[in-house]
Amino acid sequence: MNSSRRSSGLLPISVIVLAKNEEAQIGETLASLDRFAEVTVVDSNSEDRTAEIAVTHGARVLQFSWDGQYPKKKQWSLEHVKTDLQWILLLDADETPTEELYSDLNQVLQADSGSYSAYDLPLRYRFAGTVLRHGHKVTKRSLLRAGKCHFPDVGDELVPGIREVEGHYQPEVDGNTGRLSGAILHNDQDPVSSWFDRHNRYSDWEAHLRLKRDVRTAVAQRRTRQGQLFDRVPFKPAAFFLYSYLFRAGFLDGRAGFDYAFALSAYYWQIGVKTRELQRSGLDIH
Repeated sequence: MNSSRRSSGLLPISVIVLAKNEEAQIGETLASLDRFAEVTVVDSNSEDRTAEIAVTHGARVLQFSWDGQYPKKKQWSLEHVKTDLQWILLLDADETPTEELYSDLNQVLQADSGSYSAYDLPLRYRFAGTVLRHGHKVTKRSLLRAGKCHFPDVGDELVPGIREVEGHYQPEVDGNTGRLSGAILHNDQDPVSSWFDRHNRYSDWEAHLRLKRDVRTAVAQRRTRQGQLFDRVPFKPAAFFLYSYLFRAGFLDGRAGFDYAFALSAYYWQIGVKTRELQRSGLDIH
């Protein structure tokens, strides 16, 4: 964004949006970010109009081409998106701030004394057309103080499933991490089939981690406390469904709440099936 936009009373936060072939949604996402001083789209050489649409919304666009080595996309973005602002908000192309989060961000900026180097933000999911307000909750370390956070090399470059983007773990922080109550909306408008396609790939990654002990340990150490706990739970598919649908009252979201809890339970079952298959194949587990 140019200097006139930077000086026009907008939030002095540099937003980084990770994208690849997101022409159907990138415009809506960028329109929701018009209260921020800087917005940069880091695009993975999209084959559609993602970059063109981003430019029309006033965003900077950087192209990322993964070479199979570290850094992956999030860390590369932190290194290559240049800003003199203190805070970075790292988002996927289908993630948008809620009004509650905007309010929290204003408070963080007004009270910023340098005590915190990152903030964990709750993620509110849209699943099968319904915004879920109950059930399983996820947090993402998405608000990062510039120069104080990084995604380390956990050694998963050759692990299939999740390739160019860091997997399900949090960045390391030099300093204290706070937590906000305002949420990011994971505004997934793709058909449910795309959710299953993604989680099929994610389960490949998770299954291979279970046979790569050093990589699994490195990833587990960088997950949230909840993620670390779930990683050790026995009978995870059944336990997760009971936790999400009953204990966390996912049933209050109606049919979508049931479908989401069941789908994630099936995802954990899928990880187990794939892990056992890899074990039978004799894959080196070290």
